[in-house]
Amino acid sequence: MAGILDLLNSDLGKTIISGVSGSTGTDENRTGSVLTMALPVLMKAMERNASASPEGAQGLLGAIMDKHDGSILANLDGLFNGGVDESVKTDGDKILGHVLGAKKQGVEQVIGQKAGLDAGSVDNILKVAAPILMGVLGKQAKQNKVSSTNDLGGLLGGLLGGSSAKEEQSFLEKILDADGDGSVVDDVAGMVLGSAKKKGGLGGLLGGLFGK
Repeated sequence: MAGILDLLNSDLGKTIISGVSGSTGTDENRTGSVLTMALPVLMKAMERNASASPEGAQGLLGAIMDKHDGSILANLDGLFNGGVDESVKTDGDKILGHVLGAKKQGVEQVIGQKAGLDAGSVDNILKVAAPILMGVLGKQAKQNKVSSTNDLGGLLGGLLGGSSAKEEQSFLEKILDADGDGSVVDDVAGMVLGSAKKKGGLGGLLGGLFGK
């Protein structure tokens, strides 16, 4: 299974980055940086929520089996060309609130500081991207015949890279637990990415972003 960052490097990913950039009026490179940092963090948050309680896992499974079934990916041109509908952004805001909870502001501040954007701009980007990410999950769930919460754990792990080094997973945890001052990212990025032996995968991509 291709990971979530592989998706961003694909033609579909480039369409998503370009579309989100245009719909939010944000520089395309910075939009790409935000999504490259944020999507693994959102995936990790979903994984944490799903493993924390049966209710959390069942809620996410129900969402991707029902509303977020992947159909949004079939008409991205329509989504972006006419201007992203407010209902999509409202849905995205609800997804972010559900996935990140009280950590939402801190996560957006940390990502914004590293991408050179204010937290409000990051929030605008993620409100458009969140329903698309859920659509990716829904499509992958269909393709992999996910039908139980046990299957869901495997799906999320696979999209996160599955065999990612523990240090990389810890890095995502640290961003999720950040208080918004940004310093944790510099500290953890230096510790984790400086010691990463492989160039590819999550560590390599995040390493490029953080200039390590």
